[in-house]
Amino acid sequence: MRDRVRSHLDVIYPDHDTAALAEACIVAIGAGITAAQPDQDGESSQPWDEADAVCITYGDSLVRADEHPLLTLGKFANERLTGAVSALHVLPFFPSSSDFGFSVIDFHAIDPRLGDWDDITALAEDFDLMVDLILNHTSAKSPWFQQFLADELPGSKFFIEADVDADYSAVVRPRAQPLLSKVDTAAGPKHVWCTFSPDQVDVDFSNPDVLVEYLRILDRYLNAGARLLRLDAVAFIWKELGTKCIHLPKTHEIVKLFRTLLAVRSPRTVLITETNVPNHENLSYFGDGDEAHTIYNFSLPPMVVHTLLTGSADALSEWVESVPPAPQGCTYLNFLASHDGLGVRPVEQILTTSQIDNLVDAAHHRGGSHSLYSTESGDRPYELNVSLFDLLSGLPGQESSHSVERFVCAHAIMFALEGIPALYIHSLLGTSNDHDAVSRTGIDRAINRANLSYEAVGVELDQPESVRAQVFDKLTALLRLRREQPAFHPHATQSTLDLSDTLFGVLRQSEDRNQSLFAICNVTDQPQMLSLTNLNLATAENCRELVADKELDTEARSLQLAPYGIAWISNR
Repeated sequence: MRDRVRSHLDVIYPDHDTAALAEACIVAIGAGITAAQPDQDGESSQPWDEADAVCITYGDSLVRADEHPLLTLGKFANERLTGAVSALHVLPFFPSSSDFGFSVIDFHAIDPRLGDWDDITALAEDFDLMVDLILNHTSAKSPWFQQFLADELPGSKFFIEADVDADYSAVVRPRAQPLLSKVDTAAGPKHVWCTFSPDQVDVDFSNPDVLVEYLRILDRYLNAGARLLRLDAVAFIWKELGTKCIHLPKTHEIVKLFRTLLAVRSPRTVLITETNVPNHENLSYFGDGDEAHTIYNFSLPPMVVHTLLTGSADALSEWVESVPPAPQGCTYLNFLASHDGLGVRPVEQILTTSQIDNLVDAAHHRGGSHSLYSTESGDRPYELNVSLFDLLSGLPGQESSHSVERFVCAHAIMFALEGIPALYIHSLLGTSNDHDAVSRTGIDRAINRANLSYEAVGVELDQPESVRAQVFDKLTALLRLRREQPAFHPHATQSTLDLSDTLFGVLRQSEDRNQSLFAICNVTDQPQMLSLTNLNLATAENCRELVADKELDTEARSLQLAPYGIAWISNR
């Protein structure tokens, strides 16, 4: 193991004493690492199955008077989500100065407004806990950066001092704003690198002490019970002038190093990379099966929205057919919405410019907005800032028609695909645009980050006729049904079905070949006939449509699907 760690460090830091650095890394991530008993491959061979699903939430998405929001979240999850989701992704719960938690001041502390470490460990006792390791930057108000301003160690060596006269034209920018920020330090004025905002100052991973500090942070999270680790904005962490400063070889090597260390320190920990980039770039973080265990399927959200807004599954079917199976020991994290907006960069080489612009128009039509990023040829759409429920609530002139069915259909598509499904809590709750939050904060992303009353949500969920209850009940029912199907295991094989453009479908087959499951969705607002002739049902025994829970007549030639109807046809 030490040899493997050192081999990574030889690539990342060829001019350093990598033998000593390897020991420092091992100590930082946990002194008990040498006592770990990994399996033959050094990792868990089966870290997930068909029962896994993730709920993405802020620590204070649900609030209750005189109670830590993290405690409130735990109550809600145990009362409402048990048996539907297996994991909670609690978005950054640390003291922060901006960006809804992603400008971290202290990685070792809990924001006292949310709770304490006991609340975090309590969540990890009942659900798999997913935590963000924010690698690229820290808050301008963090102790590290305050040391930088005071010209004091170690912080004075933790950030990138930039030359304003250098050429930064090749650098990929996720924001349409200046890359460098001028600050006054005890050693005089300096410019620092800020990929995302002046309050989020990029750390300097060319200093190996920064890597060691982040391994200490990771050890703290593992001790608190974290089982899924999200590497936030990892694509940007290594900088070299004259390059795009994204996806650089040393960035990938750092991800490999994390995986090697985790394989011994915590073999069942799942390493997840968050890279909101075009699809082929995103896929690179699987490496040769030796980098991330899981990558976010960033192309899926805009592809599903495009499908349901146009009523045509052609582009989605073609794209799904082209997506390679994940390498052995890896899988996809499928999602449709999160705390961020709906990114459209990942489909730049899949959808046309006109189709992407139509998505932007749809977001504005539904009360949202969009952000931009800079390219050499000008600014282009980066993400849509809008509630997913509102975005899918209807085509122009059809807003009141089948909104719940369309929304559930979108998730049924996601549930059927290879990978682990992840649902944002505001999708589970059918939350609409929070325009008041945008006005109050001046931040477009706040439109999809509401803080809801625990009691008020409970009242709505207990009223079956409410939109919130309809969305929640239908989605959690599908999740509970999904977890019973071996054909939905992340490693189950997947084939895209050749259907009409009004239907999207895949065939999933369990690893032991004992279950074949046809998952098909009507992506239009009109009833559609599904021809059963080509599904090869004649040889299936006890063929059943699982969503409606009824036996299927295998001699029938067709099955009618209601507008945005769902059919899961299984031989079990």
